[in-house]
Amino acid sequence: MFGKKPQKTVFDMKLYRPVIMSSICTGEQTAGFKEISTGKFIGVEAIRSQEDLKRFCVEYGIELQDIKKEW
Repeated sequence: MFGKKPQKTVFDMKLYRPVIMSSICTGEQTAGFKEISTGKFIGVEAIRSQEDLKRFCVEYGIELQDIKKEW
């Protein structure tokens, strides 16, 4: 329970694409992955600053220009 770090899920880039979902009303942003075949979004991390976005890119080995932004 406490002290354990959650396991990071590995996403196959052939099946998923990195996406930032942004709320039109509040501007809240969530980084995650969208399944290409179904369109299902899996949120991974809240993005509150540029450092959060950089950490997401480093953690999952993604280039910033590869991330699509959706509303």
